[in-house]
Amino acid sequence: MARSLVIKVTAGADAPERCNQAFTVAAAALASGVPVSLWLTGESAWFSLPGRAREFALAEAPPLEDLLQAVLAGGRVTLCTQCAARRGITVDDVIDGVRIAGASTFVEEILGDDVQALVY
Repeated sequence: MARSLVIKVTAGADAPERCNQAFTVAAAALASGVPVSLWLTGESAWFSLPGRAREFALAEAPPLEDLLQAVLAGGRVTLCTQCAARRGITVDDVIDGVRIAGASTFVEEILGDDVQALVY
């Protein structure tokens, strides 16, 4: 089995290139057959809400909404518990397929065998 990839994206509209890069790498890895877990933290937490990824635009980059849908279809998307709480986001608010979990789950994922973690 291929090495799996855990990507933590901390940036949102505040750092659009870094944000889009994380989503692009996640979708590209999935397309290559690599298992992917994408963590939405910090300002990227807003993309767990319906319609928010559609509002994001970056020249010469694939639409964030398409990248997010690709990851939701083939990988796992997790919203950080604390980041959600700070923004008033609950499990009832998020896009179908997004789970909310905390640091212990993140640590468990990144310490697995054959796992590569990236932070954007």
